[in-house]
Amino acid sequence: MSAPVAVVLAAGKSTRMKSETPKVLHRICGQLMIDYVLNAARAAGVEKLVVVVGHKADMVRNALSGRSDVVFAEQVEQNGTGHAVMMCEAELTGHNGSVLVLAGDTPLLRGSSLVALLNHQQQNSATGVIGTADTGNNEGLGRIVRDAQRGFVCIREHKDASEDELKITEINTGCYVFNTRLLLESLRKLKTNNVQAEYYLTDCPRILMDDGHHVSASCSLTTEEAIGVNNRLQLAEVRRHIQQCILSEFMRNGVTIEDPLQTSIDHGVEIGQDTIIRPGTVIDRGAYIGTGCKLGPNVYITGTRVLPDGATVDS
Repeated sequence: MSAPVAVVLAAGKSTRMKSETPKVLHRICGQLMIDYVLNAARAAGVEKLVVVVGHKADMVRNALSGRSDVVFAEQVEQNGTGHAVMMCEAELTGHNGSVLVLAGDTPLLRGSSLVALLNHQQQNSATGVIGTADTGNNEGLGRIVRDAQRGFVCIREHKDASEDELKITEINTGCYVFNTRLLLESLRKLKTNNVQAEYYLTDCPRILMDDGHHVSASCSLTTEEAIGVNNRLQLAEVRRHIQQCILSEFMRNGVTIEDPLQTSIDHGVEIGQDTIIRPGTVIDRGAYIGTGCKLGPNVYITGTRVLPDGATVDS
């Protein structure tokens, strides 16, 4: 069995961001949004990443050109998530293994959750697994409908849900794992008989089940991992989560951060233990800070800066 591949959807126009920059190329703590998703897939053992580009495709290609494990598929017209994965057929044909389908705008996704999905698929001999999360904040989200034995029945979109289904708190995160060959077969059977007249990836599980294959749903993701960035408010929300993780890791490793709420440190920064960081300090990606340094208050350390052990930088 081959290592899993991943399809990362990054073709949308993202009009709600109100930006000339493609959504997945916005930076969060010094790193491209899509790189968080790519890194999560790599952490799950993925060796080939198929990024679906569309809107401003050349910008996305150029931004990711240095990643040797990334290839591209182009969706010239945005005709739905199922159509986006159809565009990857040439890259997926002949792959003997699993394919993860991920959204490029979910930077809080964790590799451990993807490993859990892949393990669930193997342990349950499932053709497809829908990654789910449990949340009471389910307004507008697709619900996971299960039978009396807790088996997966279908994904019910919010607008189509009954009164009882609207009470379901298990939601579709838009993260999936499929048997690659059978996914391609189900994509060929997709139809556009919906309000949007688009090919929906969410119809594939039902097609696979109708063909006699086992499809499961695994509540392996957190609500935070399911957050898709569609506007600047959500961009700020996910940044808070990521920044908290970065600062927490530094503090666990012996760096004093006096006020985490007034400190900004990018990914890709090195800081030695016993360094003290006072409020108002901003440190860009690439900076190197030695041990026993004192920074701040209210200082900006650029990404090209190297501070030797014991250095003091104040305002």
